[in-house]
Amino acid sequence: MQIKTSSRLEGIGEYYFSQKLREIDTLNKEGKDILNLGIGSPDLPPHPEVIRVLQETAAQPNVHAYQSYKGSPVLRKAVSNWYKQWYAVELDPETEILPLIGSKEGIMHICMTYLDKGDEALIPDPGYPTYSSAVKLAGGTPVTYTLSAEHNWQPDLVALGKTDLSKVKLMWVNYPHMPTGQLPSVSFFEELIAFAKKHNLLICHDNPYSFILNEEPVSLLSVPGAKEVVLELNSLSKSSNMAGWRVGMLAASKERIEEVLRFKSNMDSGMFLPVQLAAAKALELGKDWYDSINTIYAQRREKVFELLSLLNCDYSKQQVGMFVWAAIPDSYTDGFALSDEVLYGASVFITPGGIFGEAGKKYIRVSLCGSVEKFEEAIRRIKTSVTK
Repeated sequence: MQIKTSSRLEGIGEYYFSQKLREIDTLNKEGKDILNLGIGSPDLPPHPEVIRVLQETAAQPNVHAYQSYKGSPVLRKAVSNWYKQWYAVELDPETEILPLIGSKEGIMHICMTYLDKGDEALIPDPGYPTYSSAVKLAGGTPVTYTLSAEHNWQPDLVALGKTDLSKVKLMWVNYPHMPTGQLPSVSFFEELIAFAKKHNLLICHDNPYSFILNEEPVSLLSVPGAKEVVLELNSLSKSSNMAGWRVGMLAASKERIEEVLRFKSNMDSGMFLPVQLAAAKALELGKDWYDSINTIYAQRREKVFELLSLLNCDYSKQQVGMFVWAAIPDSYTDGFALSDEVLYGASVFITPGGIFGEAGKKYIRVSLCGSVEKFEEAIRRIKTSVTK
């Protein structure tokens, strides 16, 4: 029987990593033992106290019912305190915070809340592919804006302001930027808020990497007047090693939270309470926690620098976050060619930058989610099989 899929799936392919993981699985079954340096899934565990809270609360008999669509007050208060402590941002836990089952779902919720057919959303290139997919699935049209090393991987707002923005309702931004690791400046954030107000659009800031290898976490909401035009997504996936737990949050004005909740409340029935209480514990962790994981990531990053130098790639040592972004040598047509050579020649998978957009084609990205020993083995294999 033939059933046609909906028109909204036209132009939407399977997520790149979903496809690539299947290929890697096949290669492993053939005995290749692929070292995956591509995906940013933390391999370190959450803090022991976070796991303890989950275990103890899950054993209680009264925590297994449906939960509030707005999330537990305990978690919302913890998010509020966390934003105040680390970002110097005041959020009302009753009205300005919405817990999410992972911030990735928040990207979809925002697009479905605000976009109609014919509406446009500005998407960074290079950038997280889900932004574009979510815009398309919501019926909107993604319009890319190009980022470049020459412009510090930040949009040229002056040039962008001279284009036709009459149909634009949303602009997706992400700093620290993925995949380039670019940190934002305060002046850039201020210019971004002014740009949104001038052109009557909402800035959607995706902020999951602000604690990774970064001493000064920043929220776009810290800019005066930001709540008028900003919705900020955040997550515990990276900063608390809780990617599989699916705990994210949306921070915005009361009006924006209520608008997104109208859509979200029709999509799920809340998050498991013990997970929310454990997440609240994670948000209470102090500087020692972030320092401990960053010490590990810093050691790994040095090995990644060594690996990239071996491949004659060019990279900045100033980038932050969970990945290292690097320009490929001129001898390769694009990052896909280099990635394939390393995959099939050395059984090491490195992400080609082209999956993040046209502007990423001459780059590759390496994840820091692997032990020092794993990177040392990758270096050994590349020395033996690729660089001679």
